[in-house]
Amino acid sequence: MWKKSLLVVALVAFGSVALAAESGVKCPVSGKKANPKCTTSHKGGKVCFCCGNCLKAFKKDTAKFSAKANMQLVATGQAKQKACPFSGGKVKDGTEVKVDGVTVKFCCKRCKGKAENAKDKVATIFSDKAFSKGFEVSKK
Repeated sequence: MWKKSLLVVALVAFGSVALAAESGVKCPVSGKKANPKCTTSHKGGKVCFCCGNCLKAFKKDTAKFSAKANMQLVATGQAKQKACPFSGGKVKDGTEVKVDGVTVKFCCKRCKGKAENAKDKVATIFSDKAFSKGFEVSKK
């Protein structure tokens, strides 16, 4: 009986990461398909990598890969949008921008335009500063 309970707890704790990896979430270092067994903690969530080498690279220079890791937290449902990533203001309908399959809303057309016109949308929308203003990792 205790083995079944432990399995249920493990599935609940890691379910969103495993499902995300199976559904095509990419490694924040290589861009390859992520492996749900190769993870590390990041901002209160779990980020998946394709291999141990990418995990080591991430740990060595987290800042370099942080925006893509932040985006993975949103893509896997571990982080939810709480506000505009640029202003911290309330988001409005009609301001959606889709980035690599992740939809993000903004507070106004100006912020939406900033996102749409960014050369590197992931780095702009999911930077550590923008992530802290606009997203929150779910507490489980």
